[in-house]
Amino acid sequence: FDFGGVLIDLDIEDCKAFFKRELGYEKIDDVLDPCHQKGIIGDLEEGMISADEFRAEVLKDSRPDARPEQVDAAFMHILAGIPSYKGPLLNHLAESYDLYILSNNNPIVAPHMPELFAGVGVDFKNLFKKSFLSFEMKALKPSREFYKRVLEQIELPADQLLFIDDSQKNVEGAIEAGLPSVYYDPSTDLAALLADVLGDPSLAAYGLENMEA
Repeated sequence: FDFGGVLIDLDIEDCKAFFKRELGYEKIDDVLDPCHQKGIIGDLEEGMISADEFRAEVLKDSRPDARPEQVDAAFMHILAGIPSYKGPLLNHLAESYDLYILSNNNPIVAPHMPELFAGVGVDFKNLFKKSFLSFEMKALKPSREFYKRVLEQIELPADQLLFIDDSQKNVEGAIEAGLPSVYYDPSTDLAALLADVLGDPSLAAYGLENMEA
């Protein structure tokens, strides 16, 4: 699974508004994107700059009174929370499948992933076999290098794998690299998609409508 947009909802506009309101950082519109980050955020997620270097770059173009901790707080506003139905869904899937995360991510957000999943009853460190995070891999989706290294490390035949992403470009890049992949629309029911593509109608019982009714 991708993380942002598939497992956790994103609020790009709230994040941008916080950067502008709390730091006076107006360049956020140029670098923050729902799927493919640019500029210094792209550099951060590719592991080309550190979190401290990123904070310093943002503060250079922010108000004089802006502080490093405000940069982190602003970035965390991109995360709108994991829908509650996805916790039981993931726990159920883990009974039959090995689960992995493949994410364009960064060293500011990533340390908070375990607590975010804990909020929906998921033991992050034990449920996911491995997280492939762009800033650690020094590669971004949808690059072939990213998916190539994922396939090398998982060491399973391609026909036993499935990747879910909310970016069509990332899906296409995965397929071109030999990783079966399907697109997920964040406004829809993840359980319904999985029930369809995995051929398991019972997964629908863990869907949005049933779990949040």
